[in-house]
Amino acid sequence: MNPEDYFRNGKVNVWKEDFAVVKSKRSYPDAFANIIDKNETTVIIDQSKFNNKDAIEIEKDWKILTFDMILPFGLIGFMAKVSQVLADEKISIFAISAYSTDHILVKEKDLSKAIKKLESLGCIIEKK
Repeated sequence: MNPEDYFRNGKVNVWKEDFAVVKSKRSYPDAFANIIDKNETTVIIDQSKFNNKDAIEIEKDWKILTFDMILPFGLIGFMAKVSQVLADEKISIFAISAYSTDHILVKEKDLSKAIKKLESLGCIIEKK
């Protein structure tokens, strides 16, 4: 399996909402994701739906880009390539993997540069 095969004409959906990545006192059932480990609870949520009183630390103004494709578990190097092309442009990412696909968050200020770099890999960008 070659990552380039997935980039070529692979769809990437850009979510319209602005998201916050929060180190939170609790999880939120309507969040995009709750990541609960032994040290902390991280909530990724539409920033208009988060109650700031629950925040320990908060990073706002993130956009979610979803790779709208089924990525097999045996695929090697997909996120490495995404990370590298965005790092080359000094774009920080927050990566999340789901069972079948991957998501990245980029700061809103970096969104147009990130889109151009993903398009250069062959991705088709759709704004939702």
